[in-house]
Amino acid sequence: MCGICGFSGEGTIEDLEAMTELLTHRGPDAKGIWQDPDVPVYLGHRRLSIIDIDGGSQPMWSRDGRLCVVFNGEIYNHRELREDLETRGHRFETDHSDTEVLLYGYREWGPELPGRLNGMWAFAIYDRARNLLFLSRDRFGKKPLFYAFRNRTFVFASELHAIVRHPSIESSVSRKSLLKYFAYGFIPAPCSLYRGVYKLPGGHNMTVDLARQKGFIKKYWEYIIEPFEEIPKNPEAIWGERIRELLRRAVKRRLVSDVPLGVFLSGGIDSSAIAAFAASELGGEKVHTFSIGFLEKSFDESRYARFASHHIGTRHHQEMLSMDHTRELLPEIACRLDEPMGDASLLPTYLLSRMTRKTVTVALGGDGGDELFAGYDPFHALRLAEYYRLLIPKPVHRALRMAMSLFPVSHRNISLEFKLKRTLKGLSYAMPFWNPVWLGPLEPAEMRSLFYGKIDMEEVYSEAIECWETCGNQNLLDRTMQFYTRMYLQENILVKTDRAGMMNSLEIRAPFLDIELVDFVRRIPSRYKYRHGQTKYTLKRALEPVLPKQIVYRKKKGFGLPTGRWFQNGALPVSVHESHSNERMAVMNPKGVRTLLSAHRKRKEDHRLFLWNYWLLREGKWMRETAS
Repeated sequence: MCGICGFSGEGTIEDLEAMTELLTHRGPDAKGIWQDPDVPVYLGHRRLSIIDIDGGSQPMWSRDGRLCVVFNGEIYNHRELREDLETRGHRFETDHSDTEVLLYGYREWGPELPGRLNGMWAFAIYDRARNLLFLSRDRFGKKPLFYAFRNRTFVFASELHAIVRHPSIESSVSRKSLLKYFAYGFIPAPCSLYRGVYKLPGGHNMTVDLARQKGFIKKYWEYIIEPFEEIPKNPEAIWGERIRELLRRAVKRRLVSDVPLGVFLSGGIDSSAIAAFAASELGGEKVHTFSIGFLEKSFDESRYARFASHHIGTRHHQEMLSMDHTRELLPEIACRLDEPMGDASLLPTYLLSRMTRKTVTVALGGDGGDELFAGYDPFHALRLAEYYRLLIPKPVHRALRMAMSLFPVSHRNISLEFKLKRTLKGLSYAMPFWNPVWLGPLEPAEMRSLFYGKIDMEEVYSEAIECWETCGNQNLLDRTMQFYTRMYLQENILVKTDRAGMMNSLEIRAPFLDIELVDFVRRIPSRYKYRHGQTKYTLKRALEPVLPKQIVYRKKKGFGLPTGRWFQNGALPVSVHESHSNERMAVMNPKGVRTLLSAHRKRKEDHRLFLWNYWLLREGKWMRETAS
C-alpha cells in the first residue's frame, strides 16, 4: 500500500513535501516527489514496498516521458495485462511492477483501463502531451481518494488531512456532512467532512483539464443485482462448485507478494474459508493466521479462531486483551483518523492490524462476504417487518415503542433488547429509511432535536433512498443487499479496514471482492442467499466440503466493544460544553446532547451509537481549529 498526493496550480514544492510527509504511515519504505519544470504540476508518493521492491519506485514515468503515475493499491491481474500489452508492442522497464502496467495500459486503452483491472486502487496519471490528469478509484472504493478545486488549483490526496495541508484548501466543516455522519455513522462519497473537499466515489474516474482547472467525472462500474434468468436443477451444487473455484482463484491472486503475508482469522465462515484456500495453495504450515481475543466473555470469539486454525493447520498468532486496557488507546486512534467514521470495531481492527504487522506486511481478510451473501441480522427481520408495516396501525406501533422503552437497557454485545428496540425504531419510518435508521446513530426525529435549523431528511438520506429506488428488483432482500453492498460495505467496512491497516503500515486484501467472484455472486437470486431462515445459505452450502459444520453454521458474532457500559459508567467521558458557539459543532444543540447522555447514564435509554459517534467527532484532529 501507499499514499499519493499532488496538485496543479498554486503551491510550492515545500507544500508537496508537507503533504507527502503526512502520508508516511501509508508508505514508510520510500518517498518520491516530482515537479514539472514547465507547468505547475506536482506529484508525491509514499511507498509500502510489496511488489517489485527494487523496481517499483514512484512517481513512475513511461519510457518516452509522456506519462507519469502515482498509485496506491494492488493490481492482481497485472501479469496477464503485461503479457497482453507486450504483444501489442509495449516494452517494460521493470521486472514485474504492477504500477508500470498502469502506464502502458492507459496508453493503450485510455479511460477504459479501469474496467480491465482486477484489484484495489487509487491512482493519478499525468498526461504531459494532453495536459491532463486522469484519476481512478477501484470499484468498491477500497483505496481512498480525496480531491478539491479552489482558486484555479486542483488538489488530491489519499487522506483528508493531507489535502487540507495545501494552503489553498480550507478546513471548514460541512453541516450537510455532519448530518449524514449522524444519520449513517459515516460520511458517504462524494461528501467529506470539509466543505469543498470531495471523495471520488468507488467505480468512478475523473479527468482534469489542467488548462481550465475543470474536472469531468464518469462512472465506469456499479454494483447491480441482476439475477440469473434460468436456475439450474441443482443450484446449490452447481453454484457451490463455481463459488469454490472463484474464491480459490481470488485467494491465489492475493497470495502474490514479495514480502511476508498472512490471514486474519476470526473463526467465522468468511475468514476460515480464506485461510483454508490459502493453506491449500501454500501448505498450512506456511500460512500465518492472526486473531485477538478479549477477557470479557460476551465479546470474545478467540476459541473459534483457535479451532479453525487447528483444523486448517495454520501457524496461529493470538493476543488476549482487556477491554478496559484497550480503551486507553481510543484517544490516540481518534487523533490519527483523517475523517470520523463511527464503527466502534475500528479499535479491535486496529489492534488486530498492529499485532499482525509484527510478523507480516500483507494480510487477507473476509470483508465483503456478509454483504454479497446476505449475512447480517436485519435480513432475518425483513419479512416480519413487511407484515408489521401492513398490519400494525401507527398508534399501536407508537404504544409498542413506548412499552419497549420500559425494558431495562442491556450493555451486552448485540443483546435481544437492543435488536428489538432498533427494529421498532426503523419501522417508525418509510421503507427506504429502514436500513440507515437500523444502523445509524440517530433517527430523523432525534436529528431534528439535536441540530439547529431546518433539515431536509430526503437530502440527508439521499444515498439510501437512491439505493432503494434504483434497485432493479423490488423485493426487500435485494434492496437491503444493495444498501449494504453499495453503502455499508464501501463507506464503512472498507474505510475502517483501510484506516486501521494503514495506521500500522499493513496492507489488507479482500478476496471476496474479486471482480470475477462479485460478478457471479451478484447474479445469484436473493432467495438463495437468505433461505429457510438461513443467512448466507448458498455460501454455506458451497463451503461444506471445505470447512467443518461447526464453522460453517456458527452464529455470526463479529467485533464488538462495550461502549454502552463505558458511556454509562463514565469510563469513556463525554464532554458537552454549554455552548458550541465558535466551535466546529456550532450547528448542534448541546442541551439535546446532554439529554441523551443523561438518559443513557441512567440506563433509561440506549444511545451508545450516538455517543460513540459524538465522542469520536469531538476527539478528532478536525475539531482543533476554529469553525468558519
